[in-house]
Amino acid sequence: MAYSEELIQSLKEKGQLLRRDCIKCIGVGVAGHVGGSCSSADLVAALYFHKMKVDPKNPDWEERDYFLLSKGHVAILQYAALAEKGFFPLEDLPRCKEIGFYLQGHPHLGIPGIEAGTGSLGQGLSLGSGIALGLKLDKKPNRVYVLVGDGETDEGQIWEAAMSSSAKKLGNLCAIIDNNGLQATGAIKDRLPNEPIADKWRAFGWNVIEVDGHNMEEILTALDDAELYTDRPTAIVAHTVKGKGISFAENQAGYHNRALTQEEYDLAMEELA
Repeated sequence: MAYSEELIQSLKEKGQLLRRDCIKCIGVGVAGHVGGSCSSADLVAALYFHKMKVDPKNPDWEERDYFLLSKGHVAILQYAALAEKGFFPLEDLPRCKEIGFYLQGHPHLGIPGIEAGTGSLGQGLSLGSGIALGLKLDKKPNRVYVLVGDGETDEGQIWEAAMSSSAKKLGNLCAIIDNNGLQATGAIKDRLPNEPIADKWRAFGWNVIEVDGHNMEEILTALDDAELYTDRPTAIVAHTVKGKGISFAENQAGYHNRALTQEEYDLAMEELA
């Protein structure tokens, strides 16, 4: 499918806007997950501002598509998307992680637009699989999208969910793997190597599409193509750059979860403008 230049440019700008909002969430002097939020921003922009059916005025709309942030530590990215979409005020983002405030470090039920509490890594795909199975049994057309971290695939529960989702032929389920090559303590290849990651998902019976996770046209094409496979789930392996868009954070494991100095905050906001 051909996509207009206007659409592609608009979604690229949304990705940058989400990154900027994430930095606003983090602020200065409070640790926040810079790296994984920025690597996933283009993927989340494509979902929330083009692909998914959602209604900010009615978060529980029965015809909505479902998004689960299995890598729940990058909650600030989902908060940014929800705020920009109109689920809650943008002015609330800088108060993220404030004691007693509703926007905390991991998504939880009660926040408009959040489908499940996540953050204990490995569990989001199981939750998504259960929702997708329920929708399939009820013969509903809604789709389920689950964003998974590549380091998160260390968890055995991911592969249990992968196996069961394939066995149940959940064509309405799409897992998106943010394959940035880094986890909290360093390079994945030096800890628990996951390659060949695409072949692993294929071996579990999934349709697999590999994309440049910062190429908006490739992302949109993959999301559209995923809908063609009604007899099995789809895994989109998105090759990304941790800390994308921020010069000092790109490909740096140290910015997985880090407090920014005032100088770093100002530079990040300037580069993401």
